[in-house]
Amino acid sequence: MDRILTAWDIDPSIPIGCAALLAGYLAAHRSDLSRSAWFIGGVVLMFVALTSPIDTLGDTYLFSAHMLQHMILILIVPPLLIAGLTQHFARAVTSIAALGALERSLRRPAIAWTLAIATLWLWHLPALFDAAVANEDIHIFEHLCFMLTATIFWWPILSPLESSRMAAMPAILYLFAGMLATSVLGIAITFAPPGLYAAYAHPHDAIGILPLLRNSWGLTPAVDQKLGGLLMWVPGGLAFLAAIMLVMARWYRTPEETGATAFN
Repeated sequence: MDRILTAWDIDPSIPIGCAALLAGYLAAHRSDLSRSAWFIGGVVLMFVALTSPIDTLGDTYLFSAHMLQHMILILIVPPLLIAGLTQHFARAVTSIAALGALERSLRRPAIAWTLAIATLWLWHLPALFDAAVANEDIHIFEHLCFMLTATIFWWPILSPLESSRMAAMPAILYLFAGMLATSVLGIAITFAPPGLYAAYAHPHDAIGILPLLRNSWGLTPAVDQKLGGLLMWVPGGLAFLAAIMLVMARWYRTPEETGATAFN
């Protein structure tokens, strides 16, 4: 167990990237840090997902750990980062003509939803998934795809600008469709024949924990695959349900409060 808890894999690019993200945020929000806890929390979770034993296990040993990492990067980190942005900052960025036009295009529900869900499904095709596990450059690109398209997905729901957010009923339908698409993929993985992802069938046991995982914890390739599918199916679905409840709570606020940003 100690070998797992100490199996942090800190590639220099990750702390440098997280530090740059925080520095950029603090520079842009130096006059108003009221929402900084959300953004900092998102960056910390990103760092943990990409460097902690979750990453070590997911890279080599367990599909379920890799799935947990993906759920953090898709369903938790982007909403926290968006929640950390102020209205002033969002208005300043979107007032730039090119960026404003891009934001108006990407926030369209059909575009935002399709980009995120198609990216999720494509990267969980066995051939692409195994390629990402086998090649670090592809793996980094996969994570960037997830975080970028997930941020686009969550923007019409959680944007600090009320004008960029969807109305309540369309937002609920948008989130329900996202929950359904994610759950179907999770169900497909859960009930697929064992060995769907060949990369985890015979992992290279570099830190000597495979007997613990397989024999003591019972995480055979078949059980591991089912657990990974369940992580996408159940906790993933609950994340969408929480977002639906947030939209409903915002909907029921008094008119004076409806302009407030998400997570207030």
